[in-house]
Amino acid sequence: MKPARVLSAACALALLPALPALAQAKRPPAQIKITNARTIPLESLEIATSGEQPRLVARLAKPLAPGQSVSLKLNKPAGCSYYVLGKFSDEAESDNDGVDLCRERTLRLTD
Repeated sequence: MKPARVLSAACALALLPALPALAQAKRPPAQIKITNARTIPLESLEIATSGEQPRLVARLAKPLAPGQSVSLKLNKPAGCSYYVLGKFSDEAESDNDGVDLCRERTLRLTD
């Protein structure tokens, strides 16, 4: 084997233990923590996949009081980019498209 090929093979083998960690980083977690940092109750929250045919992956079951947190299980998440829509009792809305749930495991809703 030529020295360049030996070096390439050695580098590739050295990266093998890191591959599961790299692959894991590209998947969203099984659940997301939602924190209502407003002084108004969060009435509803939906998390959907982004794109042309969005699919709902999580929904808040009941209103979330100010200062409270809840964990939402993601139902068959796909990819990292999601659309998040929260509605508060004062009729204010928080909508964010392109939220990277592979990196953000906690969503804190503020004023």
